Amino acid sequence: MNDLLERFGSIDIYLFDQLLKGNIRPGMSIMDAGCGRGRNLVHFLREGYEVAGFDADPAAVAAARALAPGGPPDRFRVESLEAGTFPDACADVVLSIAVLHFAKDPGHFDTLLDGAWRLLKPGGLFFCRLATSIGMEGRCQALGQGRFRLPDGTERFLPDEARIMAITRELGASLVDPLKTTLVQGQRAMTTWVMKKK
Repeated sequence: MNDLLERFGSIDIYLFDQLLKGNIRPGMSIMDAGCGRGRNLVHFLREGYEVAGFDADPAAVAAARALAPGGPPDRFRVESLEAGTFPDACADVVLSIAVLHFAKDPGHFDTLLDGAWRLLKPGGLFFCRLATSIGMEGRCQALGQGRFRLPDGTERFLPDEARIMAITRELGASLVDPLKTTLVQGQRAMTTWVMKKK
């Protein structure tokens, strides 16, 4: 068990699934848009992928930098999706894990998504995990502007399946996998949304 943890860290199981399917391969560049402490980057750093990321939390970025001592410090930056400084089309794979559901309203959601999507090269893989209303219909209290209070007491921006599919079409993207939603014991729903950029 410790060997697996050392090799893969606390990687999101659905991101690990993309590795198993060969959708993320050595030689690809990885951008973690909202990297937190870098929990999803351990394997990529160990295997020599070109890895970069950013987060608005300075302590989280410091922890991510500590995973790759000796690397260029500016590959992990303290910045937000709304004001990112990485260039357009700079990564083969963009990760957006537990970020978009913190949007304040539909416009902010679109801004956050655009901030991550612009980083992806044509033909690249966009891997997103976010809270949604899928499977939670009628269990969440609507607060307005697309935000809901979940049964677990948290507040999130929750797109539904129709909105996610509409965005996929608007971006001219194609789904790599069908949407996969995990219901967490009636408390919240987390959806995996994996797209290819044309």
